[in-house]
Amino acid sequence: MNYEEAHIIMKENLKNRNLRSHSYAVESAMRAYARKFGDDEEKWAAAGILHDFDYEKWPEEHPTRGKDLLEEMNVPEEIVQAIQEHGEIPAESKMGKALKAVDRLSGLIVACALVRPDKKLQSVEVKSVLKKMKDKSFAAQIDRDDLRKCSDDLGVPFEEHVDIVLVSMKNISDKLGL
Repeated sequence: MNYEEAHIIMKENLKNRNLRSHSYAVESAMRAYARKFGDDEEKWAAAGILHDFDYEKWPEEHPTRGKDLLEEMNVPEEIVQAIQEHGEIPAESKMGKALKAVDRLSGLIVACALVRPDKKLQSVEVKSVLKKMKDKSFAAQIDRDDLRKCSDDLGVPFEEHVDIVLVSMKNISDKLGL
């Protein structure tokens, strides 16, 4: 499976613009992590673009519901495993750890952009994300301890993790509408 095939699957299954934007944000950050770890960028991007493909149809059963469908579509096991690991099960693969960490952080970064006067990612800085992390009332549904744990599990200092994800999202800010 190449990235284009994965992208088609995502577009066929996710119609909600925000879910698509989230998938693009995660894809972009996964590409950055593949480069950082010297791994296959297309494979990591495919995992990023596909990670929530089943969420719109089966939010309560996500990501387990989509596993059989991905296997039927001959998605490589490494990608299927990473997608499963981004859920509530412990992540064991490097790709799964990155996907879990990126998925969770991207939402906080979007929230940080949306409270900026210009509502643009370009005006968000790492220090502003770190400051918002301390404000428990800001994006209160986001588990700060989980964000840090995911970064630790990935073996990347939290501030560096924020920078990697933020820069990757800034690089596609027009595509994200931010």
